[in-house]
Amino acid sequence: MSSPGPSSASVAPARPWRDAYELLASMRFAIALLTLICIASVIGTVVQQNEPYVNYVNQFGPFWAEVFAAVGLYTVYSAGWFLLILGFLVLSTSLCIARNTPKILAELRTFKEQVREQSLAAFHHRAEAVLTAPPDAVLQRSHALLAALGWQARAQVRTNGTMIAARKGMAHKIGYLAAHSAIVLVCLGGLLDGDLVVRAQMAWQGKSSYSGSGLVRDVPDRHRLSGTNPTFRANLLVPEGGRAGVAILNMPDGVVLQDLPFDVELRKFTVEHYETGMPKLFASEIVIHDRDTGATRAATVKVNEPVTHRGITMYQSSFDDGGSLLRLRARPLAGGPGFDLQGTVGQTTGLTGAQQSLRLEYTGLRVINVEEVGGATAPDGVGTASASASEAAASAAGLGAAIERHLGSAARPPGKRTTRNIGPSFTYKLRDASGQAREYQNYMLPVDMDGQRVFLAGVRDTPAEPFRYLRIPADANDSPDDWLRARAALLDPVLREKAAQRYARLATPADRPQMRDQIQATALRALALYAGAERVRPVSAAASAPGADPLPGGLPALAEFIESQVPQDERTRMSEVLLRILSGSLFELVNLTREQAGLGALPLGEGTQRFMQQAMMAWSDAAYYPAPVWLQLEDYTQVQASVFQVARAPGRNLVYLGAVLLIVGVFAMLYIRERRLWIWLQPEPGGLTRVRVALSTTRRTLDADAEFDQFQAALLEKTP
Repeated sequence: MSSPGPSSASVAPARPWRDAYELLASMRFAIALLTLICIASVIGTVVQQNEPYVNYVNQFGPFWAEVFAAVGLYTVYSAGWFLLILGFLVLSTSLCIARNTPKILAELRTFKEQVREQSLAAFHHRAEAVLTAPPDAVLQRSHALLAALGWQARAQVRTNGTMIAARKGMAHKIGYLAAHSAIVLVCLGGLLDGDLVVRAQMAWQGKSSYSGSGLVRDVPDRHRLSGTNPTFRANLLVPEGGRAGVAILNMPDGVVLQDLPFDVELRKFTVEHYETGMPKLFASEIVIHDRDTGATRAATVKVNEPVTHRGITMYQSSFDDGGSLLRLRARPLAGGPGFDLQGTVGQTTGLTGAQQSLRLEYTGLRVINVEEVGGATAPDGVGTASASASEAAASAAGLGAAIERHLGSAARPPGKRTTRNIGPSFTYKLRDASGQAREYQNYMLPVDMDGQRVFLAGVRDTPAEPFRYLRIPADANDSPDDWLRARAALLDPVLREKAAQRYARLATPADRPQMRDQIQATALRALALYAGAERVRPVSAAASAPGADPLPGGLPALAEFIESQVPQDERTRMSEVLLRILSGSLFELVNLTREQAGLGALPLGEGTQRFMQQAMMAWSDAAYYPAPVWLQLEDYTQVQASVFQVARAPGRNLVYLGAVLLIVGVFAMLYIRERRLWIWLQPEPGGLTRVRVALSTTRRTLDADAEFDQFQAALLEKTP
C-alpha cells in the first residue's frame, strides 16, 4: 500500500502568499505600475499643481473642482495613491531583483562546459569539420583564436574528447540588474525628497499647516519645522538689503515654516532682459550668516549655479517685489479734487475719498512691460464735432460693433502690431466691506495706440481672467486733465445743459432758427442717456427679467434707447443723427471745461478728432469701470527681492546614481549581446580531429551570423 501524500488542507494556506509573491515579483505587475505612474505624471503636467483653490474653481467649475481635489489631482506627486503606487513599484522591482540576482550571478560564474556534444547539433549556428591536425594542436589553436577575439574560455576533458566552452558579452546581464536597480533608487530618492517625510514628521511631532496672515515671527511653533528636518524643499524670499532665515513650504491647506540654520542677506539683485521683456539672467549676491558659528560667507547664486551650505542647497528660483515704495495720485472719476497716496507693495491701507468703504492692497510693481500694441490704423465708428455726418453716423448694430472693438485687452487691438516697452505699471486690489476684491493694473506713462496717446487702466474680477482696459486719452500736455474734467462735467446736469445750448446754437441752420429748441432738447437727451442720468433697461432683460438693473450709461445705453424707442426702419437714420449730436455736444462740453480752467478751445483738426474719438469711447467705458477713483502712478522707488528654492535632498544622490545605472543598464541591454560558444574536439583515427562548433546568442542578428562565419572559417580552415 502506498503512503498517503500531503493533504490539500496543509498546502492551501501557503498558496495565497505564494500567489501574492508571484504577482508582486512579476514583470506584468511592474509594467502596470509604471503605466499608472506615467498616466499620473501626464495629469500632473497638464493640471497645474499647488495653485490656489479658487483658480481650479474658475477653470473646472465648483463640482468638478471639488471632485478633482478629493482625488488629489492638484497635488499629484504628494497624493497618497501616488505614493502608494510608487511604494509598490519599489517593492515589485526589488522582488524581481532578489529573485533573479542569484540566477544571474550563477550565469556569470558558469561557462556551461557540461553541455553534451550531441546537443550542439540543435543550435541554429553550427558547423562541423574534420581537421588533419591532432586534438592537442587544435585545442591550442582554439584557445589562441578565442583569446584573440576577446572570448573567455574553459576546457573540459572527457573520455571521448574535449569540450571548450566560451562566453562573451556577459555585461548584458549586468545591464538587467543595473536598469532594475536604477528604478528602485530613483523611486526611493523621490520618496525621500518628496513631502512624505515632511508629512510623517508633522504627524509624529503634532505639527499643522498655517493658513492665517501676519508676520513670520508671530507664527506659533506648531506650524514650524526645526532646522534638523532631514528633507525639505521650500521657498525663501529675501528683499534687497534684508535678511531672512525662515523658508516656506506650501501645503494644500496652508503653509509650514521651515527654520534654517543660517540667515541669507541679499546685497544686490541683478536682472537682465531680452528685447521681448523676458528675463535672460538674474543673479543674487548674498551673504550667508551661520547662526551656530557666527561665520559669514559671501556667494553669488545664479540660475543653474546653486550654492550649498551645511547640506542645504540654494537655487535661484525667481524674483519678486521686495516692498517698492509707490507714490500715487488718486483721480475721482465722478469729479472732485484729487488726493495723493503713498504705499508699499505688500501692504494694505484704507482708501479715503471713496463713497464706499474700500481697502487698497498694493500687490506689485513692474518696471518693464514689453507688449504688442496697435499700429497706425485708427478705429472708426465714432465721429467728432468736425467730422462729417457720414463719418460720424453708425447704425445700432454698427455702434455695438464699435463698442466691442474698443473693449478688451489694450495690448492686442486690431491693426498692425509692434512690440515695445510701454513703461512701468503697478497692480493693486480694491476690497469691499464684504471681502470681495477686484484686481487693477495701471500704467504710469501714456501709450501711443492708433495715433493717440492713452493711459491704460486695467481691471479684472478673478486671476483667471485677462485684464480689461479703460483707455483714457492724453491731451496735448500728455495729461488726462481734459478727459477727467469733461468726465466730471458730464455728470453735472447744469454743465450738460450749457453744452447742449452751445451745440444747438452752433448747429442750428441760419435759415431755420425754429429748430434750435428741438436740437437742444435732443442734445440734452443724448447727453443724459450717455451720462447715465436717464437710465435705460436692456430690451432683452425687460422681456425676460423686468427687475433687471438698467444700464449705467455710455454708448450701450444709447444703442438700447434706439432699439427700444425707434422703429426698425428708422434706426439707422436715428443712429446717425444721435451720434452726430452727441459727439458735437461732447466737443462743446470739453471746450466749456477748458474755458473754466482758463484754457483755450481745442483747435479743429485731425489730432482733436482722434482725441475726441478716443475720449468718447473712454467716457462710455468709464460708466462700467468698477472703481470710484483712478489711481495714477506718479513716482516709485523700486525694491527688488530674490526668491530662492532651498532644499535638503538626501535622495538626490540616490537619484543621480539611479540615473547613471539606468543609462549603463539600458546601453548594456541594447548594445551588448550575450553570446556562448562551444567547440567539441573528438579524436579520429589517423591523428585527425573531428571539430563541432555551435554558437548561442540572445538575439539572432546579421552581426551574429557574420561573427560565427568568421570564427568557423578561421578555426575550421574554411572559406567564409
